[in-house]
Amino acid sequence: MKMKPKQTSFVTFVPIFLLWLIAISITGQEPARPAAAPAARPAFRMPARIISPEILPDNKVTFRIYSKDASKVTVSGEWQAGFGAGETLVKNDTGMFELTVGPLKPELYGYTFTINGVSTIDPNNVQVRRDGSRYQSFFIIPGPESDLYIHKNGVFHGTVTKVWYRSEVLDMDRRVYVYTPAGYEGGAEKYPVFYLLHGAGGDEDAWTNMGRTAQIMDNLIAQGRSKPMIVVMTNGNANQAGAQNEVPPIPVAGEQGMAAYQRYAGKFEEHLVNDVVPFIEKNYRTLTGKNNRAIAGLSMGGAHTQTITNDNPGMFSYIGVFSMGIMSFGARNQDAAKIEQERNAKLEALKNSGYKLYWIACGKDDFVYKGVVTLRETLDKLNFKYIYRESSGGHTWANWRIYLSEFAPLLFR
Repeated sequence: MKMKPKQTSFVTFVPIFLLWLIAISITGQEPARPAAAPAARPAFRMPARIISPEILPDNKVTFRIYSKDASKVTVSGEWQAGFGAGETLVKNDTGMFELTVGPLKPELYGYTFTINGVSTIDPNNVQVRRDGSRYQSFFIIPGPESDLYIHKNGVFHGTVTKVWYRSEVLDMDRRVYVYTPAGYEGGAEKYPVFYLLHGAGGDEDAWTNMGRTAQIMDNLIAQGRSKPMIVVMTNGNANQAGAQNEVPPIPVAGEQGMAAYQRYAGKFEEHLVNDVVPFIEKNYRTLTGKNNRAIAGLSMGGAHTQTITNDNPGMFSYIGVFSMGIMSFGARNQDAAKIEQERNAKLEALKNSGYKLYWIACGKDDFVYKGVVTLRETLDKLNFKYIYRESSGGHTWANWRIYLSEFAPLLFR
């Protein structure tokens, strides 16, 4: 038997309509109706990510920065030749500035933007490095030449700690960075120690931040090219307790200018010997004695290295002088003769101390090159054995990373 489809009765609809009319007549207003559903909110959209720098497969690099209001943007980087060199980015109709450079050889490159005459880091690049008071964005072009600078998965990593110690020589608490190789924590093995010194304008952060020491040492040790060792990176500015971006400068009283310089002259070197080395050997599992100690420095740190080893023959068996030689600094003739005589006597004592390695490195275009020639000529006259490494380029971190990569594998052999 077929069922008829159910239909809405007109009789049922009419009373409901009448009730609605009665409500209007009594209240004088239309009954409240159900609230309308709120309008859908527009979907939240993140602004499109700007990729800068973008490293292309052919080692070209594209820089981008967005600004509707800027009229000119340039980029200055370490791949460019000449002081103050820059290249101009091109602006499109959306306000995006863009420039592609290269191809670049494998290396770590620092760079900055200049926007309408104001220098700045790249706001789209989280990789930023600091050298004293100067900040730069950076990137790495991968390849054999830069392979040691890259943090790699599957490699055992050492630890960098920021440690405070007391300097009796400088009468202040100071900070030092200490790299301990993978396996140090929880182990019992003792290690040789490498004291690594920075240049003028830097601080205890320079060799890890600019020099990639932790990555270089991790990779060298993992490849079996370097012995595991402790690396100690100090602050070579005797008037500072620590890096100025983290540690407030100590208020200066008394002399200023050259008088202040003279007050601290030689104090860093004295404090490294009498404060830093004893602190490290007391608080870390170290092998002691000259054959288990190395020291090297770049620029100002190279001068510190010469002073420390000349004044303390027999303390370090491995010595590295990067981008520094014998500098006259305008000494008068009579003073120069006396200084040379005293220096040669100290070098004779160092020569007879039984050191194992004296390693000198400098770029052909470095402004200290003439001083390095003088250092080598002095050592040659004294029959003082050394190894000389000459590279291209000048007074740059590109060279100093290379020097560390080549010097560390020669230590403690």
